[in-house]
Amino acid sequence: MSENKKTAGTGTYIGLALALILIILLANPAILPLPAEMKEKLAELEKTHFLIERSGRITIAHIITLVLAMCVLWVCYNVIKLILNAISRNNERLQTVMFLILGVLKYLSFIIAIIWGLSILGVNSTAVLAGAGIIGLIVGFGAQSLIEDVLTGFFIIFEGKYKIGDIIILDDFRGTVRDIGVRTTTIEDAGHNLKVVNNSDIRNFQNRSANSSIAACEVSVSYDTDLAALEKMLAENLPKMYAVHKDLYLSQPKYLGVTALADSGVNLKFIVEATEQNVFSAQRTLTRDIRILFADKNVEIPFPQVVVHNAD
Repeated sequence: MSENKKTAGTGTYIGLALALILIILLANPAILPLPAEMKEKLAELEKTHFLIERSGRITIAHIITLVLAMCVLWVCYNVIKLILNAISRNNERLQTVMFLILGVLKYLSFIIAIIWGLSILGVNSTAVLAGAGIIGLIVGFGAQSLIEDVLTGFFIIFEGKYKIGDIIILDDFRGTVRDIGVRTTTIEDAGHNLKVVNNSDIRNFQNRSANSSIAACEVSVSYDTDLAALEKMLAENLPKMYAVHKDLYLSQPKYLGVTALADSGVNLKFIVEATEQNVFSAQRTLTRDIRILFADKNVEIPFPQVVVHNAD
């Protein structure tokens, strides 16, 4: 876990503790150093407005009740977030669903906060809900792409085409899925560059984490090399490479045979299975291991050369 995540987690716990203390204080007006009349008004407001009912003019008691309501919403959101984090800690599939649920909860909490807050301050909640419905209808006609993004996001999650932590290729951009939100998906490449894509624009992509990947390398040997003896030597030594690099290779490296009779030598191909996350590292390591093995066994790796014949 990075230092930033640790700091964010500590900040959340401290915020929750402070919010709970504030809720306890505001929910018990008798222990607050306030005039008796204000304590009565505050108690009455807390009793009525937590049922979302209309009130009179705005007073300090209204403001205190509003603060209490916002604290309750904030605490509820963060408690749910902590529970979801604990449940999905070791499951990438659940982590992906958690990100979507938290995205929906964030928007829902914002809407509830507005309606609840206006109700506490004396606005007729029925009128607010009716107005919100009309505005939602108007916005719905003009925000078809937004609705498409949201629906596509749900389909991505529940169909399981990819999840948080998968490596995908989208329009020549190869990266790891870092976040799947209600509207967008965030992908991070090897250079830590982020690409944010609307969910509805994710149509043709490759999920490279769905199966193991193949790291391949080609090495050229001299035409004077005894291929039969070389292949016998490889059969003895390739398993040793796997034993050394079990943390990187998923299987024993394989010798596939001769791929070309090139200008300067005979090209041989080698492959090894690896996770998509380690495929380039596995390719570099396999090439290095073959080079060291050939040097140790005195197998010549030729360089480009020109043979000149004298006509005389």
